[in-house]
Amino acid sequence: MSDGRRITLRGAAVAEIEEKRSVFIAYAAPVRNEDEAHAIIEEKKKEYADATHNVWAYYIDGGARARCSDDGEPQGTAGMPTLNVLKMSGGTDMCVVVTRYFGGTLLGAGGLVRAYSAAAKAAIEKAGLAACEQFELFDIHLSYSDYGKLTSQLPTLGISEDGADFGEDVCVHAAIEKSRADVLTSFVRELTNGKSEAVSVGFEERPSAVQP
Repeated sequence: MSDGRRITLRGAAVAEIEEKRSVFIAYAAPVRNEDEAHAIIEEKKKEYADATHNVWAYYIDGGARARCSDDGEPQGTAGMPTLNVLKMSGGTDMCVVVTRYFGGTLLGAGGLVRAYSAAAKAAIEKAGLAACEQFELFDIHLSYSDYGKLTSQLPTLGISEDGADFGEDVCVHAAIEKSRADVLTSFVRELTNGKSEAVSVGFEERPSAVQP
């Protein structure tokens, strides 16, 4: 967390490296809880059932829930190095599974640590990090004449227009960071001379405009 923002992966990504003919396939994905992490781990174990090893690690809630597995590799040479990459990434709430297809040449403890770390890091870098925070969602009912004025100014205020419904009047769906919600409510009142209000209809976590 940073200033109320949760920094995690932008999405899922796959990266592959080769070390002395052993192939390492790393899959990184954002998760919100251990159940999601275990679901990914089981999915990858099934997908790569013929692999030599499926090493995994997850890092959730700033490390409050963090686990890893060497999956048959020498103790401390695979799972922990992978988890350390997650810890050092600057993000949280992520899971990585590194699949190894043995190429016939032993890498040694140091070689394994480097290979698993490099694969995990490559997948995380490919996915990229995003700073996420709570956005408040609003419905704004207003006249057609006010609608044009509203939508032309929303972008300048950093307010997202999520769409609109058109009937006797217009209902605009908008979103803004929860911490700045008063910017939207005040703007709507001033624009319509108090005829319309921005009504809160919920919250949703979204990537922040501020980069991590």
